[in-house]
Amino acid sequence: MGSLLSYSGLSTKVRAMQSKLIKEVQYQEIAQMPSVTAIVSYLKKQPGFQDLWADLDENSLHRGDIERLLTHTIYQNFAKLYRFANPEQRTFMALYFKRYELAIMKECLRKVFDKGHAELDLSLFKDFFDRHSKLNIEKLANSSTVEEFISNLEGSEYYKPLKKLGNDYTPRIFDYGMALDQYYFANIWSVKEKLFKKRDLEEITKAYGNKFDMLNLQWIYRSKKYYHMTPADIYALLIPVHYRLSRREISALVEAGDEEEFKHILDTTYYKKRFPELVPEKLEAFYNLNLKNILETESRKYPHSVIMLYSYLYHKEHEVDRLTTAIECVRYGLSSAEILKYIAKT
Repeated sequence: MGSLLSYSGLSTKVRAMQSKLIKEVQYQEIAQMPSVTAIVSYLKKQPGFQDLWADLDENSLHRGDIERLLTHTIYQNFAKLYRFANPEQRTFMALYFKRYELAIMKECLRKVFDKGHAELDLSLFKDFFDRHSKLNIEKLANSSTVEEFISNLEGSEYYKPLKKLGNDYTPRIFDYGMALDQYYFANIWSVKEKLFKKRDLEEITKAYGNKFDMLNLQWIYRSKKYYHMTPADIYALLIPVHYRLSRREISALVEAGDEEEFKHILDTTYYKKRFPELVPEKLEAFYNLNLKNILETESRKYPHSVIMLYSYLYHKEHEVDRLTTAIECVRYGLSSAEILKYIAKT
């Protein structure tokens, strides 16, 4: 009963916001739009965008503007839910929010590694991050070297994971991105039992456990197939979490001598039993399918739990990814059939 009372108001709010996400029939309409301007004009009339974009002049927008505005809708909707949530629910939202911080930091790192050639305007997001984050995104965006970027993180939880890189080698942007991901994922797993109880803990464990296992499978396969990395280097990339994949299975996959042996070992895992059609080449697709299925199924079964929040935030980000894909396809003049194929893959 406590969970029902605690989540009933937020569940109603989430359901209302979920109903405003772009539906498949609307993607079909978008795929037939003649221009990017027409897509923005169309979105302005949709329930999920009409309040947020009411004063927007679609004729004056550039490519980067539209992508930032789409991303901003994620933050705006997060802020709506945060204001509505109670302290218990905000605990999960604060943990989830860190993925937004990671995305911003990776954008700033890309600018640094591009030696200032890449444009980076985060002004649209400043108010949101000022309210929810301790990071100074203005200082991070203005960093001109990696050393300055890391120095601007001092005092934050991300300083140590990045500072320790580079003692024995010169890190690439990939290394910094992986260090941030590993820290974030390991942090979620280490604090979940302190922050969550009962049903919420079960749902967090299931959703993130599956996610981390599937990410590790992808990283092992890619590292071996495309980069021919040594087992020692592969181990360094992995999320230190074992949910449905045992240490023995992970070791066997990392140590596999060739792709055929990797496939044979993959065939003995829980995930092959769950998805009989799973093959190494489709690990990314099945990662997305698995996470989507878990979030949709569990949020229907337990609408008065934290998984309902996670599911909405995931689907809102997925909407923005698909709309970004559609806009790029229209910009390059692809046919509506081709656009729908790309949207379906996103």
